[in-house]
Amino acid sequence: MSKIMWNPNDANIKASQMMQFINFVNEKFNFSFNEYDDIYNWSINESEDFWECFLQFSNISYKGDFTQVVDDINKMPGAKWFSGIKLNFAENLLKHRDGKIAIHFYGEDEKQIRISYSELYVLVSRLAASMRKMGIQKNDRVVGFMPNIPETIIAMLATTSIGAIWSSCSPDFGIKGVLDRFNQISPKLIFTSSAYLYNGKKINCMEKNNQIISKLPSLKNSVIIPFQNEENNILMNDSILWDNFLSDCKEMEFEQVPFDHPLYIMYSSGTTGLPKSIVHSVGGTLLQHMKELRLHVDLNKQDKIFYYTTCGWM
Repeated sequence: MSKIMWNPNDANIKASQMMQFINFVNEKFNFSFNEYDDIYNWSINESEDFWECFLQFSNISYKGDFTQVVDDINKMPGAKWFSGIKLNFAENLLKHRDGKIAIHFYGEDEKQIRISYSELYVLVSRLAASMRKMGIQKNDRVVGFMPNIPETIIAMLATTSIGAIWSSCSPDFGIKGVLDRFNQISPKLIFTSSAYLYNGKKINCMEKNNQIISKLPSLKNSVIIPFQNEENNILMNDSILWDNFLSDCKEMEFEQVPFDHPLYIMYSSGTTGLPKSIVHSVGGTLLQHMKELRLHVDLNKQDKIFYYTTCGWM
């Protein structure tokens, strides 16, 4: 591409979080970095110092002190990062409790839902309390066979607040594709939607839901989100409607877990045999997202970031 579409001006650069981080590193180590290439090369040559600095700069909430940044940086996979600290993924994502919009959902049918940070905290609290009551605990697997809707985010946050592990498939997946993935991880709870919209059409999921739930013997229960509040004739296999599942609890108990505790289970494509389960850690995922969004995207609390994708993608 020969034409540069946009270049930041000096004011943009000086105000960016990337430059704030460069200044943070300069002050800490008495460096004189002033270009992106300086910090980029340093991050590769002195990776331990880079990640320690960014953990401090990011203001990620954690408890305890790490004994070392990494035990063996050349060990991949298997390197142990920031041993000694504990944290919670959901706690870091729910640290704001104000009236600013946290989720702005815009459906294909032009239906819009806005959820503030304070409302999101309450919804996650209520769902997490219900999950604890039914016996979900740290290390349990919880799955979603869901479209990209607010309830999917809420279910993921509630799962991770407990220290349980989240995995998801998109409702356009075939039944075998879902079972090939979920049967590997023995989930205790599944969240499903009765239907979703695609290309102007309502796609009913109930037959798929029935077959998937009946072939996951590890499940203790299933929660169904009704499509556009239609609640008739969608219950099956002792499932529970979303609104009926939510408790009245308004306060959250965040389970503190080690940096390398499992957060998500994702999957390879399955083009050669069964899809391979790939585990992403709480601390690694949170730190990498923070780095990408703050340094490279320069995302601030007042900004909006847009994702248009299914929940079958990472």
